[in-house]
Amino acid sequence: MNEEALEKIEGLKEESKERDFLQTVDLIINLGGVELTDPENRFSADVILPHGRGKEREVCVIADTKVPDAKKLDVNLITKDDLEDLEGNKDKVKKIAQENDYFLGEAPLMPKVGQVMGPVLGPRGKMPKPFPPDADLEKTLKKRGNALGIKLGEDPTLHFPVGTEDMSAKKIKENVEAVLEVFGSNLPKGPQQIDSVYLKLTMSKPVRLI
Repeated sequence: MNEEALEKIEGLKEESKERDFLQTVDLIINLGGVELTDPENRFSADVILPHGRGKEREVCVIADTKVPDAKKLDVNLITKDDLEDLEGNKDKVKKIAQENDYFLGEAPLMPKVGQVMGPVLGPRGKMPKPFPPDADLEKTLKKRGNALGIKLGEDPTLHFPVGTEDMSAKKIKENVEAVLEVFGSNLPKGPQQIDSVYLKLTMSKPVRLI
């Protein structure tokens, strides 16, 4: 995106009325000329936002050998024994799903996680991302905390949170560019199938960037 886009983001922030909560910056992408009824044109991907979302996210780590590491970090923890206790308790799993924004699961536990928690987490798009037992859990958490999941289905208009109003226009712009780069590399004909791009705050009108 060019400098004009940066100016528009700065204008969006400056013109926004002060609210009693921190507004989210929402990216709206409209696609054109993509036959989305063809499954081959749809995709799922993760985008690592270079500057994160601007808000702390609740994470739950499902671990066995990594329990000591997880206890040192600011995360919710489910141990192997906890996982066994959750079996058949769908209401408890639903409560855990509501309380956490995303999940990480130690790879050897993932078959059990899928069995016990999959029916609840799967439809919510919250299935845990697996990590190996020898992973640096702190680094893994930092990377996943900045990840934005993208799923292109049959709707040509998509909405994504890419920051908060207290972030600089430059950081917001770079987060937007990271999302557009992933779209450009996954669409059948590339970036030319991105018809228009808008940005808005939670309570503002959208401004067109592209």
